[in-house]
Amino acid sequence: MVAFGGGHGLYASLSALRRVTGEVTAVVTVADDGGSSGRLRRELGVLPPGDLRMALAALCGDDEWGRTWSEVVQHRFRSEGELHGHAVGNLLIVALWELLDDPVAGLDWVGRLLGAHGRVLPMASVPIDIEAEVELDGVISLVRGQVACAVTPGNVQSISLVPADPPACPEAVAAVRDADWVVLGPGSWFTSVLPHLMVPKLADALHGTAARRLVALNLAPQPGETDGFSAGKHLQVLREHAPGLAIDVVLADPGAVGERGELEKAVEALGGRLVLAEVAAPDGSPRHDARRLASVLDEIFREKR
Repeated sequence: MVAFGGGHGLYASLSALRRVTGEVTAVVTVADDGGSSGRLRRELGVLPPGDLRMALAALCGDDEWGRTWSEVVQHRFRSEGELHGHAVGNLLIVALWELLDDPVAGLDWVGRLLGAHGRVLPMASVPIDIEAEVELDGVISLVRGQVACAVTPGNVQSISLVPADPPACPEAVAAVRDADWVVLGPGSWFTSVLPHLMVPKLADALHGTAARRLVALNLAPQPGETDGFSAGKHLQVLREHAPGLAIDVVLADPGAVGERGELEKAVEALGGRLVLAEVAAPDGSPRHDARRLASVLDEIFREKR
């Protein structure tokens, strides 16, 4: 299984996928320019480590070792000094990158330390920036940077990458070509999910792989990115950014569907089938429940649903 994404959305899918199979590869966006990741990126010229760290934490097991190391790498320092806000895992990852001079090897070493149930790879070998066309009151403006794209008032119309043709991580390309399933989403649509489809060699691998492709839809619109988007609109935007990409399965929670007919038409336009299942947390919050999601994904992968 290969999962595309970043941030909390990818954390949710990986937390589920590691319960389904031990052969999981996360391909993670490298566009973060805020917080601890942004500071390390600007100061040291490295890939932003934050989304990579979260993916590794998600792949930790449920035993004492896994729970402890997941908490350690996610821990943030609280102080009035330069360490304030830095995550322990970000510093650990960057230290290994400097020692090994190899981002993939560094991530593999952290994964071994954590006992991660899978592998984490960057989607590109260099940091990228996201540029978004944002519409507000009929005026289109160009916004650059992941944080800016997420918080600028208005509706995001489309995105592009800077550089436009970043070199894909070779191991990520190989993983997609060898996969049985590729999972896109859930997650921030414009800044975590769609960027993967715009890295040329990664996109080529996704189009050419024999793997089946599943899209897991979000449970609620993302404030600042997809305000007012229906479930069907999310798929329409995906289709616009990846013309010709066929999707086999679209997974959605019934409580987040809205107009079902619109969604069914959008799924059909992608060549797939719609699976409706309760995958949201039982407390009513707009987050996926790892065990529920794992159960449904297992049934889909085994063609029982």
